[in-house]
Amino acid sequence: MNHYRAPASSSCSPQCESNYAPLSPVSFLERAVRVHPDRAAVIEEDVTLTYRAFYQRCRQLGGALQAVGLAPGEVVSTLGMNSKAMLEAHYGVPMAGGILNAINARLDGASIAFIMAHAETRVLIFDQGLRSTVATALSLLTTPAPVLIEVRDGSSDASSWKWPAPHDYDALVDSALPCPSLSPENENDCIALNYTSGTTGNPKGVIYSHRGAYLNALSNTLTLRMDDRTVYLWTLPMFHCNGWTHTWAVTAAGGTHVCMRRIEPGRVLEMIHARGITHMAAAPIIMTMLLERPEAATPLPRPVMLATGGAPPNSATIARMSALGFDVLHLYGMTETYGPSLVCQFQPEWSTLTAETRARLQIRQGVGTLAIERVALKDPVTHEDVPADGQSLGHLMLRGNTIMQGYIKNPDATREAMGRGWLDTGDIAVMHEDGYIEIRDRAKDIIISGGESISSIEIEEIMMGHPAIREVAVIARPHDFWGETPHAFVVLACDIDQPGEAELLGWCREHMAHFKVPRHVTFQTSLPRTSTGKLQKYALREHQKTRMATV
Repeated sequence: MNHYRAPASSSCSPQCESNYAPLSPVSFLERAVRVHPDRAAVIEEDVTLTYRAFYQRCRQLGGALQAVGLAPGEVVSTLGMNSKAMLEAHYGVPMAGGILNAINARLDGASIAFIMAHAETRVLIFDQGLRSTVATALSLLTTPAPVLIEVRDGSSDASSWKWPAPHDYDALVDSALPCPSLSPENENDCIALNYTSGTTGNPKGVIYSHRGAYLNALSNTLTLRMDDRTVYLWTLPMFHCNGWTHTWAVTAAGGTHVCMRRIEPGRVLEMIHARGITHMAAAPIIMTMLLERPEAATPLPRPVMLATGGAPPNSATIARMSALGFDVLHLYGMTETYGPSLVCQFQPEWSTLTAETRARLQIRQGVGTLAIERVALKDPVTHEDVPADGQSLGHLMLRGNTIMQGYIKNPDATREAMGRGWLDTGDIAVMHEDGYIEIRDRAKDIIISGGESISSIEIEEIMMGHPAIREVAVIARPHDFWGETPHAFVVLACDIDQPGEAELLGWCREHMAHFKVPRHVTFQTSLPRTSTGKLQKYALREHQKTRMATV
């Protein structure tokens, strides 16, 4: 069959105004205000904004940014918790032609100063409660200070302040003329700049395009089954991959954003009941904290879709959350992929399995989301595919429309990550016969003992089956004979008889191959984590190195 082509004399080129508009997630808000003008768009404490009011405030924020001197292509950094101001920035900044840089609000002043200097921040919007952190960052800044806009949230911060008084966010927005909503000239223009955690050096700035943000948001809307009845509770930080692009996805669905500045487990459960929450996202540690609340003994009044990621969840936690009424969906992603890139897509036949067996399948990272074109496991040297047998290890590699544009001002790192036609995630995984991916470890976290590769995640999953263990992290410990052996850092539950090291290791020998059993156990009151719940294994390695040096 012949493929149709437009005749050469056609007045319409293959791409023209009739059949093309640059993709941008800002258009989701423009549609929402047309379709759902009087529906609740944003709720924060006792303040509710309809889509009509939210759209107006976003346009006024854009006008305010232009009034203080923001030019197209310049960076607006934000430093704040989940709030309506943070949501407004996700639309108002690109409406003004700017680039949004949502900085992790729990970073120290030196890290924030590095990011602002590297990103060439023109405007900084920050929460009043973070004034002392901002003061430290400004004192260390090596570039001209940005225009400062403060979100007055009623918190007190008595730190000394030697810079010009910041603009009052609400006063500035309320008095501004609304800007026209500027569509990007090119959908591949940068909409956001997000910095990696920087655990092995200075953080890298990851470039997000309007197109990638649009596609990933739509992919998330479908993956999480959002619609105009969605009421989304913001337990995931908006500064983490722009809230996995849920800042735009919820709006695309015409749903309601419910903001929480501080995540308190009891308050989360209260909000689920009071606000009719249907969706939320959180790291596995938040699930553990919820299960420890006495309110968790009462099943939820309705199912709540809970997307989890950032660290591998364990099957016991998933089973308990499911019994409580949460529909747990395991996602995998990274800053370089706009957040979620794999999803453990639930299969109908899993419903007939036991809760334990079903949970074991749900801890896998799964298959590519709609916006990811290809998922592969490859040998990092030969780039040959490894067998999908659930045993052969390979580097997880991704290709698709929601892979970053690159690292800003870092072409060498960009080439290293994507130079061979795939994004090498650095994660070691297996692919099961059904095509589902299961992460075994980060490349740097694999333990090589006597020539055998041991997955720290596999050990952690098994150890979490012990009723006395609340959290566990496993790293490699140097060994003169074996090269490396597993070393477990354990946090015990408070409400159960607590085992000693010998008892715990005896239990491990009954439940895993003996060469995988940790040779050492360190009991701790907590494990070091990032603000988004990821284990900081490098901190445990430093702790281990210090302890071994003193022995």
